[in-house]
Amino acid sequence: MGHPRLGLIVPKYGATAVARNRVRRRLRECSRRRILSKLRGVDLVVRARPAVYNANLEELTGDLDKWLLSIL
Repeated sequence: MGHPRLGLIVPKYGATAVARNRVRRRLRECSRRRILSKLRGVDLVVRARPAVYNANLEELTGDLDKWLLSIL
């Protein structure tokens, strides 16, 4: 495709639709700022775990940075 694409999987884990959408928005924003700007032409799929519902934005960003370093 020439540009990176991101797929998010956020299972219910007993959470409400509002909570799932909040997690999706946070993950999308963190990924857009930190990951997608560093990659070219790849498809990424991120699957959230139950702990993501209790994480704040800084924790999500840190975890995504660690993940990015492990795949590069």
